[in-house]
Amino acid sequence: MKAILITGAAAFIGSNLAKRILCREQGLRVIGIDSMTNYYDVDLKENSLWELEGSEFFTFVRGSIADKPLVGEVFLKHQPHIVVNMAMHAYSKLYGIPSTGLRFFTVYGPAGRPDMAYFKFTNKMVNGEKIQIYNYGDMKRDFTYIDDIVTGVMKVMDRPPVENSRGVRYKVYNIGNHKPEDLLFFVETLEQCLIKEGVIEQPAEKEFLPMQPGDVYQTYADTKELEQDFGFCPDTPLKEGLARFAKWYREYYMGKKGRV
Repeated sequence: MKAILITGAAAFIGSNLAKRILCREQGLRVIGIDSMTNYYDVDLKENSLWELEGSEFFTFVRGSIADKPLVGEVFLKHQPHIVVNMAMHAYSKLYGIPSTGLRFFTVYGPAGRPDMAYFKFTNKMVNGEKIQIYNYGDMKRDFTYIDDIVTGVMKVMDRPPVENSRGVRYKVYNIGNHKPEDLLFFVETLEQCLIKEGVIEQPAEKEFLPMQPGDVYQTYADTKELEQDFGFCPDTPLKEGLARFAKWYREYYMGKKGRV
């Protein structure tokens, strides 16, 4: 069977990609590697890993991709045909490896990273705390639902880039919803979804603050090349994506947490 190696396989994007491949693609097996660091709640990673390990076509390797002997052993033993790596610097030019780089724009969804704004806002709302709105709410973000990210990754996996004018087989694509949303609209939509699911009872108290140093006013994903080359453009509406997150949050944190 063709093997696909996914680094960060227990984390947000990696685990969702692995699940999609295992559920929908026949004749493929997934080799996942993850160091399981505590950069954020390891329970979320463990829960995602538990779901993946229910498949006979998933193999997990606990370790770091900085561990050269370990990575060498993984390649020797499993001989992956495709590698989906979130940390690929200049390998295409140096080693002649066909590589596709992907830029993700504010990824959100169920079982996401707790350090992201929508997740932090939710936790504060549940605890009855104020939420901080920077630049007095005058900010825009191109929010991208996790399923669209996974679809985009799968679209490019089986089509290595052609050689460019410099003789390098390398290409970069943006994967984003190509529609920046106002921060206040995002917060209001999140509140509505959480209230509907019974996670909170009323909108949060808000503290409006100046722009943070190093922050940007707006993000926007130009997806023209992704559309031209693969006929795909992320389009999950914010309300739909946040509704799915709110449902997951209620079930995971307010019901039987984790493994059910």
